[in-house]
Amino acid sequence: MMSKTCIITGASRGIGREIALTLADQGMNIVINYLGSQARAEETAAEVESRGGQALVVRGDVADFGESEKLIKACIDKFNRVDILINNAGITRDSLIMRMKEEDWDKVISTNLKGVFNCSRAAVRFMIKQKGGRIINIASVVGLTGNPGQANYAAAKAGIIGFTKALAKEVASRGILVNAVAPGYIQTEMTEALPVESKEKILKHIPLGRLGQPADIAEMVKFLSMEASYITGQVMVVDGGLTM
Repeated sequence: MMSKTCIITGASRGIGREIALTLADQGMNIVINYLGSQARAEETAAEVESRGGQALVVRGDVADFGESEKLIKACIDKFNRVDILINNAGITRDSLIMRMKEEDWDKVISTNLKGVFNCSRAAVRFMIKQKGGRIINIASVVGLTGNPGQANYAAAKAGIIGFTKALAKEVASRGILVNAVAPGYIQTEMTEALPVESKEKILKHIPLGRLGQPADIAEMVKFLSMEASYITGQVMVVDGGLTM
């Protein structure tokens, strides 16, 4: 049986890294995209290969359409196919709207939202030829509820949700499933930077009483990647009950 090939953007750390390792455990070939830290990307690749998968590390800024095309092409050149694309790359530039710099708005929208378009557009061409594929976009509960100081991030994540539904309708007849996962507060470097009082306030609103782990998101992505053959255009919320 041919191994499936999965591209994960922003896979050198946090949720992206955990997804890479979880899917490697399923025998998948993993394309690890990164922008900032080559050392971390190489570490993730080594861990993928120790679990029996093949790994390819590709540096590229998903906000740049040409670099996104090169990422998909690198996958095709190495593995001859792309079965799964996971649009995970994301950044924050938090500030209240009155103080938010235009460049901080543009950077977040370019990476978090335009990056999803760039990679999806490039991948869909090949998935159509293959007569199938899966695209999983990492959104956020902030895209559903909003959050003070994160107008740029919330707008990008809400945009991902709309994009997911539109693309799902466009490509369903070609056997391509498109879904989104909306994490709540997950224990990563991003949330580690929050002040203690902010974390305590957040925990009071989570019925399960804890922050999520990257593995909680990776398990949902694994389900959408491997099992969910009749689910498309949906937003799977993984937030410990925060938004219910």
